Amino acid sequence: MEYILAALLLSLLGTAHVMGFDFVKKHSPTSLPQFCLAMTVIRLVLVGTLAGIVILLKENREDAMMFAIIYLIMYAITVVVSLWLRH
Repeated sequence: MEYILAALLLSLLGTAHVMGFDFVKKHSPTSLPQFCLAMTVIRLVLVGTLAGIVILLKENREDAMMFAIIYLIMYAITVVVSLWLRH
């Protein structure tokens, strides 16, 4: 269940970054660096919060560490893909 939630959150964040990048580029291109920084901070906070909650709620330490590893790999892939699509 937590993997589905993680994939959904990462998909939503990636989509928001790509669509937001296009919107900001069209309406205020000089604000692109601030937008990218804000999206990076938002992603890190949300990803870290979800990972922390799941790790704290998991009873098995091995499962928690496996989730954290897979989640960070998924996060890295979505960041690379969203940057590749718009930069």
